[in-house]
Amino acid sequence: MKLLKQIATYAPEYQGIKDILLANDKIIAIADQIDTSITGVEVEEIDGSGKVAVPGFIDSHFHLLGGGGENGFHNRTPEVQLSQLTTAGVTTVVGVLGTDGVGRDDMALLSKARGLETEGMTTYMYVGNYRLPVETITDSVIKDLMAIDKVIGIGEIAIADHRNGAPTFAEFAHAAADARVGGLLAGKAGVTNIHVGPGKSRLAFIKQALEETDIPVSNFYPTHCERNEELLDEAIALAKAGGVFDITGSENPDQTYELDGSIPFRQCLKRVLDEGLDPDCITMTSDGQGSLPIFDENNHFVQMGVGSSKSLLVGVKESVQRENIPLEIALRAITSAPAKLLKFTNKGQLKAGFDADLVLLDETTLSIDTVIAKGETMVEKGVAVKWGTFEQNEV
Repeated sequence: MKLLKQIATYAPEYQGIKDILLANDKIIAIADQIDTSITGVEVEEIDGSGKVAVPGFIDSHFHLLGGGGENGFHNRTPEVQLSQLTTAGVTTVVGVLGTDGVGRDDMALLSKARGLETEGMTTYMYVGNYRLPVETITDSVIKDLMAIDKVIGIGEIAIADHRNGAPTFAEFAHAAADARVGGLLAGKAGVTNIHVGPGKSRLAFIKQALEETDIPVSNFYPTHCERNEELLDEAIALAKAGGVFDITGSENPDQTYELDGSIPFRQCLKRVLDEGLDPDCITMTSDGQGSLPIFDENNHFVQMGVGSSKSLLVGVKESVQRENIPLEIALRAITSAPAKLLKFTNKGQLKAGFDADLVLLDETTLSIDTVIAKGETMVEKGVAVKWGTFEQNEV
């Protein structure tokens, strides 16, 4: 058991100064004062002074097996290790395949997800990759959703991108319809996670599907919607129709966005709020372990970097510190909003009965102090204390 004493609590809505009691992998109680002295059970107390408690982060678009490879085999980015996620505050992650569905496949992705789960991370996955028809683990999308616990949808299906194999609209619609039905039968989200490339068609396939089929808008989950103003406009229109769209974070927002013309998460969120939309219509993910080109001050290519979940907290901090958006609003994009969309019923909130996934932030800097995943302490004072099976424990 763990007792967090007198800590500023965001559930993600601000709750005030509270005590939070954890037992095994669940939140047992949140109250003004909790007395555990009469239980007779040893309780680890954590001093909450100077800290903020928030839900564990959900990164719902991450290349667990690595990404990249478009510039040859040597550009294949590496698999993620446990501490790379936990030190970024992530306690739940959803794995994807991207351009490469040959050198990497869904069975390998499922195996990686199960390995990370054994190490303490909550994991899910989308089945498929950029191209259609969807490659599955069983013989159908519907059966994958029904038979495999970790499969919650399909993706990342690529549209408006030269790497997608030029799918027809019929292929796209049939795949999304199968994801919908599989989700219904399995009691899962059944979403179609959609990579939106730089092409001019933007969200045309999604708009056509809403006009010509009965698939609800909630089953389409487009990502990379920060690429340009035109794409963001279409994403906002999708949100006004009841949909949800995703923004890809960056560890170095100013440099990256200035170079490629895309829009920082903080500005996308501000646009959502200015439009009077529910903040739950926008999420933020990292595209972690995807390839990330790094340039110098003269815009010359230096090296190929790797996407990281650390971009999630960067986006939240930038929203609070540069756009004056309340922390409880900015947090929703990486906690309650993805949990709601993806039907993670015990995730994304600090609430009795929910999973004991928490991040403790410094109340002044918002930097990560402590990370607890399913009740187990993964990070203390910003440093990993629980390591993956093959990680080097650096003391």
